[in-house]
Amino acid sequence: MKQIIAMGGGGFSMEPDNPALDDYILNQVDKENPKICFVPTASGDTDSYIERFYDFFKQKPCKPSHLSLFKPSTRELRNFVLDQDILYVGGGSTKNMLVLWKEWGLVEILQEALEKGVVLAGISAGAICWFEEGLTDSYGDELEPLPCLGILKGSCCPHYDGEEKRRPTYLKNIEAGTMIPGYALDDGAAVHFVDGELKKVVRSRPNAKAYYVQVTNGKVEEKELKR
Repeated sequence: MKQIIAMGGGGFSMEPDNPALDDYILNQVDKENPKICFVPTASGDTDSYIERFYDFFKQKPCKPSHLSLFKPSTRELRNFVLDQDILYVGGGSTKNMLVLWKEWGLVEILQEALEKGVVLAGISAGAICWFEEGLTDSYGDELEPLPCLGILKGSCCPHYDGEEKRRPTYLKNIEAGTMIPGYALDDGAAVHFVDGELKKVVRSRPNAKAYYVQVTNGKVEEKELKR
């Protein structure tokens, strides 16, 4: 199976006392102590972010590691990545992350990992990167559309209920046709795709929601996803 799990917000970095989303990710690998690798490129490989990852996942039945492009632990990126069971991409600047991934040849390696059965997961920048487009603050204070990897069809907006400007900006872009229809994810909500198709919406908070946003009969429409 080709599995991608995109989180609008939550996980160890936002909800360290609520492991629901991260436990769900681990449970998608049918083996004891799966290898989970954190990819913190979007944050510039921030040490504190990496430390929080280890602090959380060392308490779980898994083998955590991380992939740094600023301080690489190996030149054999392909072998290292393909040896993992889960790749967990952190938040930050999606634009900078994608530039670095392309420069290092990581985009092709990630595609190969997906085909091999490695679970691709991520939060915020690590969620929108898999789609054709994402709504990002990579350019500064304003939210703008950004072309992404296109592994998943459609666009994506994280932090839909968590940041004041996210919802109106995403709706405006969809309505104007400056972004293609796609998925809006509250903090605490995730969408799980299998072989390119939406399988399940996962929640760590009772009121967290995921939507599919599109224009219907000339009006922008949010359809709540309840799978």
